[in-house]
Formats: sequence, C-alpha cells, structure tokens
Amino acid sequence: MSEAHVFHPTLLREYDARGVVGETLSTEDARALAMAFGTMIRNSGGQSACVGYDGRLSSPDMEAAVVEGLQSTGLRVERVGLGPTPLLYFAVHELDADGGIMITGSHNPPEYNGFKLMLGKSAVYGEQIQELGRIAAKGDYAVGEGSARRHDLMERYIERLLQDFDGPDNLKVAWDAGNGAAGDAMRRLTERLPGQHFLLNETIDGTFPSHHPDPTVPANLVQLQAMVADKGCDLGIAFDGDGDRIGAVDGLGRILWGDQLMLLMARDVLKERPGATIIADVKASQVLFDGIAALGGTPLMWKTGHSLIKAKMKETQSPFAGEMSAHLFFADKFYGYDDALYAAVRLLTSLKSWGGSLAEFRDSLPTAVNTPELRFPCSEDRKKAVIEEVRERLTAAGSDVDGIDGVRVRDADGWWLLRASNTQDVLVARCESQSDAGLKRLVAALGAQLEASGLEPPSLPA
Repeated sequence: MSEAHVFHPTLLREYDARGVVGETLSTEDARALAMAFGTMIRNSGGQSACVGYDGRLSSPDMEAAVVEGLQSTGLRVERVGLGPTPLLYFAVHELDADGGIMITGSHNPPEYNGFKLMLGKSAVYGEQIQELGRIAAKGDYAVGEGSARRHDLMERYIERLLQDFDGPDNLKVAWDAGNGAAGDAMRRLTERLPGQHFLLNETIDGTFPSHHPDPTVPANLVQLQAMVADKGCDLGIAFDGDGDRIGAVDGLGRILWGDQLMLLMARDVLKERPGATIIADVKASQVLFDGIAALGGTPLMWKTGHSLIKAKMKETQSPFAGEMSAHLFFADKFYGYDDALYAAVRLLTSLKSWGGSLAEFRDSLPTAVNTPELRFPCSEDRKKAVIEEVRERLTAAGSDVDGIDGVRVRDADGWWLLRASNTQDVLVARCESQSDAGLKRLVAALGAQLEASGLEPPSLPA
C-alpha cells in the first residue's frame, strides 16, 4: 500500500483529476490518489473525509478503492453514496468533515471518470492537485488505522434545497437529469415543490442512453424543449452529469445561457445586499456586467474555472457568482459552491419576484449577437505564448484590453475574447456585438491577431 505510484501525465488537471477508465485511469490510480489526498488532509491536521460517487458504471469500484486509500492514512471516512457532486459538498459542510472526494466524470463521455476534491471547505485545484502526484511518486503517505461508515444524507439535502424556495405555486416545469447523478435528487425535490412537474431521464444510468449530459450544448436540450412544448410548460430545467451545472429553456423553448440566468437571479441577491460584488467569468456577456451595475451591484470579471471563482468569492465576500458554463455559486443563504439543484430552486424563486415568465424576462434583455464559444487546437507550449503576443500587440496599439484571463478586447463594436484553456491544448475565443455588422468586424479583428501569431484561424461564424 505504501509503494510509489506514478499517474498518467494527463490525469491530474487544473481543477480535478480525470481520465479514461482502463486507459489513463484505474482503480489503482484511485487508491493512490486517495492515499496522497488523505496524507494532505492529515498533514493539515484533519481527521475525516467524505466520499461520494456518480452513476457511471466504473464509479462503485472507484469509490471502494478511494475509501480503502483514505482509511489507510488513518482517516475516518464518511461514505455518502450515490448522488450529485453537490451532495458531497453538502456532506462536507453538514458533517463538518476535513475534506471530501467526489468520484465523477462530470459531463464527460461514459468511458471517463475522475475526482473532484475538497480540502476543508475549499476546492482543491492548481498546485495542490499537482502536489498529489508528487506525494504518490515518493510513496510518502501517512499511515494509520482509519474507519468507514455510511450516511444517507439525501433527505437532509432535499430539505436544505427547499429551505430557500419562495417561488410561484402554479408553474408547469419540465426537468431533465440526462440520466446523470442528479436524477434521484431531482425526483425527490420536484415531489415536494408546488405546481406541475414533468420529468425526463431521471433514472441514473452511466451509459447516458438518451443524450449526453451537458446542458450547455443545444443538441442536448432538444428533448427538454419538446417536453416544454408538448406539456405547455412555463420553462424547462436541465442538469449536467454530476448536477453542478444547470441549463434552462423558456416557455417558447429558447435557451437561456448561464450569464442570462445570473442576471435574473442577481436581482434578488442585490435587493437584500445592495452594492454587493457579483462575479462572472471573462466569457460572460457585457449585458450581464452592465446589468449588475444598473441594479446597483458591483460587477467583477474574473478568470474562468469553478475553483478560481470560488476562491475569488471568499476573497471578496461575494454572495453570488457564475460562469458561462452555468456553474452558479450562491453564498447568499447557501454555502458558496455550485449546486445546480439549488440554482433551480433560486431560479423558480426569482420568477416570483420578477413578476413575469422566463420568456418575458428573456425578451427584456438588451439585444446582443455573439459567436458560440470557439475552440481550436494549439500546442501546450505555444498557447500561452500566443496570448502574450496578442496582448503585447494590442497594448502597443492602445487597445482597451482586460488581461485578467487571456485578452478581452473592447471597442465601439463590442468585445472579443481569446484565452488559453486550462484543461486542453486549445485556445478559446468568443465575440459579442450589438449588431451583425459589428460582430463581423470583431471576428475579423480576432482573426487578424491569430494570423499575426502564425495560426490559421478557423472559419468563424459571423
């Protein structure tokens, strides 16, 4: 158990550990990672850790290996069982544990699995994740006789979700769990909400037979949109594979993205906390930042990445934050982590205070035209250099550049963004304007910068 272990070089990522089961990830990796993480918890003075797992076919075996690895370091292991990632986060707070491991492949294809980690009540990311690799490579593990026990926290979790519900009592809502780990919790939650609720894919199935569980991809919302139309629903809500990201469509079947949902829910937060700092990542629409300011809030643009956003929330004491990827974080009345089921409760509550339908809210937003998120290959050793080259050229030209995460460039037409992905060998771009003509000019400006750095820009939609 104390032998040195070397992980596949792609396993330890910026925000989590993730790999293809049987190729880059094994139960031996799971055990070694747990031993390294248990050592980290013990070294910080901790004595206990929670463990949960999602509905993937490989997750039960991974969970058993993780429990074994944590116990070998002398920890008391609290096994919270099958459920969404936010159930694990909830357990760490509810049981006052010193850390937690969620076995989940998130929204990745069925053959993937991985681990999301908490040290104390904070997300583990960046250098801390790399430290796990160094501990394992040395075989320098803490040793002790730990214990394990099971907890069924689902009912307490559902009660906590319902605690802050104050929404309309006559809504018709369609829900799609995508056969992901949120399915059982979604069913239990909707049984206790007022109104009429129509469920899709609530059975947890790690093969994801209906569609891929990623609600930020429009193709994965087609089934939900059909249900909304068929049942005459006021809105539809979807979850990703591990229940920490939300998707939504209005009564007309139109998708509302993460930043649009944020603007609706920020209204309630700012009513109770005037002037509060609301954080969104660099990919979010200018409509959101301007809207927060118009509501009397303090908008703060920050780096993409759920772990980075959570850390910035603590630093600034922000009550609410989110990403375009629809990780939404409530420290207002809640714990400050991303829980899509809780976000759904707050979304319904926001509709009551808004006083209209989700479709009416969408229609009230300023017009903006934008590209989808654009991703194109760029080698690991080149991607950050390209960003620096673009930044230097734009700064020299006197452009309005925000360099918090890549480059976000503003001009009279709107803005465009170019940043290096933290998890893949790709550059990510996005453009937004108030007009089609303006968007074409922004796309051209982005393309010119890519070409100046020797890259072939893709065929960008305008």
